Amino acid sequence: MSEDTPQQDPIEGRVKWFDPGKGFGFVVADSGGPDILLHANVLRNFGQGSVADDSRVLIRVQHTPRGRQATEVLSITPPAPTDDGEGFAEAALPFEHDLEAGPLVPARVKWFDKAKGFGFANVFGDGADVFIHIEVLRRAGLADLQPGEAVALRVAEGRRGKLATEVTTWEAGVQPRS
Repeated sequence: MSEDTPQQDPIEGRVKWFDPGKGFGFVVADSGGPDILLHANVLRNFGQGSVADDSRVLIRVQHTPRGRQATEVLSITPPAPTDDGEGFAEAALPFEHDLEAGPLVPARVKWFDKAKGFGFANVFGDGADVFIHIEVLRRAGLADLQPGEAVALRVAEGRRGKLATEVTTWEAGVQPRS
């Protein structure tokens, strides 16, 4: 296999960290070896703009003179909750986790502030803001959202307005017409 030939077998691993602002992060392969560069463009081709730290991934990798780089994301599994307070938990949500929510609907992110832990989006055809909490993102394996990013939301009516109970890729919210 030459240095420019993509590896044929997918590699399983864990996201060490990913910074959407920098446009890259790294994956640690279960099989060991040096960290694997995960570029934002490769993640976008999968339909996501970010990925939560400790998410499980299945990726294709190529070897380059600068090291291993992901060329394709095949799957992402959100990180599992932990008992040590480091993971996400239903108790961290600012709403009841069993709210009845509607179907997945396409939406655009208005703004999201990772440091504050929340943001807002607008569902197409509805002018009302939809609140998005960071824990909802983590449950989906996402770490951040960018203004204007297309997503799919499952929306419920909360005590103080509409809120997202699920966030996923845009493609999941767009249903093909029959």
